[in-house]
Amino acid sequence: MRERFSFARWWGIVRKEFLQLRRDRVTFAMIIGIPLIQMTLFGFAINTDPKHLPTAVIESDQSEFTRSLIAAMRNSEYFDILATLPDEESGRRALTQGKVLFVLNIPAGFTRDLVKGARPSLLLEADATDSTAVGTAIAALPSLAQSVLQKDLTGPLSPLAAGPAAFDVQIHRLYNPESITQYNVVPGLMGVILTMTMVIMTGLAITRERERGTMENLLATPVLPIEVTTGKVLPYVAIGLLQATIILVAARFAFAIPVTGNLLLLYLASLLFIAATLAVGIMMSSLAQNQLQGVQLAFFYFLPNILLSGFLFPFAGMPRWAQAIGNMLPLTYFNRLVRAILLKGAGFSDVWPHIWPMLIFLLVMMGIAVRVYRRTLD
Repeated sequence: MRERFSFARWWGIVRKEFLQLRRDRVTFAMIIGIPLIQMTLFGFAINTDPKHLPTAVIESDQSEFTRSLIAAMRNSEYFDILATLPDEESGRRALTQGKVLFVLNIPAGFTRDLVKGARPSLLLEADATDSTAVGTAIAALPSLAQSVLQKDLTGPLSPLAAGPAAFDVQIHRLYNPESITQYNVVPGLMGVILTMTMVIMTGLAITRERERGTMENLLATPVLPIEVTTGKVLPYVAIGLLQATIILVAARFAFAIPVTGNLLLLYLASLLFIAATLAVGIMMSSLAQNQLQGVQLAFFYFLPNILLSGFLFPFAGMPRWAQAIGNMLPLTYFNRLVRAILLKGAGFSDVWPHIWPMLIFLLVMMGIAVRVYRRTLD
């Protein structure tokens, strides 16, 4: 005889599932944490109209007109004047190293030519590797120049304000003059893909041993924690380098991304980034109790990386607290490094500010992974 549906049995199963969820703290934290993190990041951190963009000025001519223009740029909130540079070479170096996004070059004799009506030119060089980050600020600059004219060209100089623009602002979009989106996205994909695959694969390395019952045999062997962690990481380093090669080949031949820098330097930096990412995966694998928790922790780590590293959204447009979090993630520095080498032809001295934070991150993550693994031996 076919049994009828039992509400009591059904409610018992429901209670059992709630009890399991309550005991699984990682899953419970994901249920609460992921929506909160997504709302916080998308609601407060993501900004497609970036302001306070780092800017330097080469001020070879100083007058009330140039001071008014610089003040107008600062007051617009699009430009954050950080430094005054001595020459064009130092300006180009600052752009290559990623210290600034804009360099305004005010030539010598600018005020003299302006007063004579010779219509002098200002030069604004922009790091256009991320065209979204600089596009709005560039579009706002002509109106700023016009406001300066209306304010300062008075009295005997008022005829200059009545006619055509008394001076011209020439804009040079460097490294990506045609604002091709792929130039910015495809190099960034290298770090994103490596982060996703490396963390997930190594995040399951130790939990897989536990679920298969081979962890006890591994713990019984006379191996040190550092030997286990580094031994499990090394095979995935080769996989990561293979993935990086595939992405580089596709970037060059499928998307026509220029390769202007040193490929050996790029591979060395990729090796460091892969090791840092694998260290995160091994640390998470030591913390997780099963493979499901390992995947959950990997996703928990991957979400802020893709949103706060400057891959999808302009890093300079984020609030200070979001930039502080992004500056703790190795993907932030790797994205800058890859774009600098491929698009700008940056050398070792140019990318060193992006290398040493990844090195420190690697050492910290490996130290945590070894300490957590040692606690599992006790």
